[in-house]
Amino acid sequence: MRLLFSAFLVLLWQLSATAQPLRVAVAGVAHGHVGWILGRPDKGDIQLAGVFDKDTALVNGFSRHYGFPAKIVYNNLEQMLDEVKPEAVLAFGSVYSHMEVVAACAPRGIHVMVEKPLATNLADALRMEALARKHHIHLLTNYETSWYPTVAKTFQLVQDSSYVGQVRKVVIHDGHQGPKEIGCSPAFLAWLTDPVLNGGGALMDFGCYGANLMTSMMKNRLPVAVTAVTRHYKPSIYPKVEDDATIIVDYPDTQCIIQASWNWPFSRKDMEVYGDKGYLMAADKNTLVLRNKESLPATTRRITATDIPVYEDPFLYLSDVIRGKITVPDNSFYALPNNVIVVRILEAAKESARTGKTVRL
Repeated sequence: MRLLFSAFLVLLWQLSATAQPLRVAVAGVAHGHVGWILGRPDKGDIQLAGVFDKDTALVNGFSRHYGFPAKIVYNNLEQMLDEVKPEAVLAFGSVYSHMEVVAACAPRGIHVMVEKPLATNLADALRMEALARKHHIHLLTNYETSWYPTVAKTFQLVQDSSYVGQVRKVVIHDGHQGPKEIGCSPAFLAWLTDPVLNGGGALMDFGCYGANLMTSMMKNRLPVAVTAVTRHYKPSIYPKVEDDATIIVDYPDTQCIIQASWNWPFSRKDMEVYGDKGYLMAADKNTLVLRNKESLPATTRRITATDIPVYEDPFLYLSDVIRGKITVPDNSFYALPNNVIVVRILEAAKESARTGKTVRL
């Protein structure tokens, strides 16, 4: 009876432990996506324990806007980590600052989720990867397209080779009118249009989506070559960085064309997959166009999270990873191995655009 009671107490402890909200801190608030966490409704699963930014006026403004207490605001990252002791940190500063965040968090055993892409350059990406592995932390990269039901359905049908057959070409478009044109904040624009803090312009900002999706589809196979052309249509608005990029990513039996732009009349995030039996077009988050030799003509389907399992909340995904409820496959959109390859592709694309030559990997 005593053993049964002890086992019951252990079970209760385990259940209560897993029910505890994930304690997180935010490192940097200059990213326009920071509202995803600061404005997230309280569901009892995430506890915001600290918010860091060196720009005191900026972070205090967010405190007033979103209503988190000023007492959890810090202007020193390491002080926040030591006092708050979060389980995970969400990086919402410049892409260049991701290295600083991981260098501070990893030795403390704190997991990290950064906004896309992982790093501005391959050297930083490899150092971050080494730190994450040495200190056994999860280092995830968040992309909006990771949440799309149509993306999940597309990948499911691609894996079912009877639908599209052998994939031969993938075309991925990501972009909008331009960060200034759509009203990004001055703090966001300051680093997003800086060649050091963002690693580039539209090529980095939007090219990373396509590199991430294609790397996952290819199960982390390295491409054999990358060719890129960039354009500078609006130097008066974006004097330091390119505002348009076309990236061709070649594999032995497949090709991906990534189009990234700050020059389109409307925002778009879509993907086309062409096989020798059919095609799939994920037109947006919920609209999927399908056609193959057995299903003429093309059909349009609305795909939601009720049709296919997908995490539409990246912070819930992070929580479930840390709590051990799910395992991150190496070719997952969020996964570290995938995102190191993404940075390899982006760095090769920048070199190709600079030299006018194809870069072989």
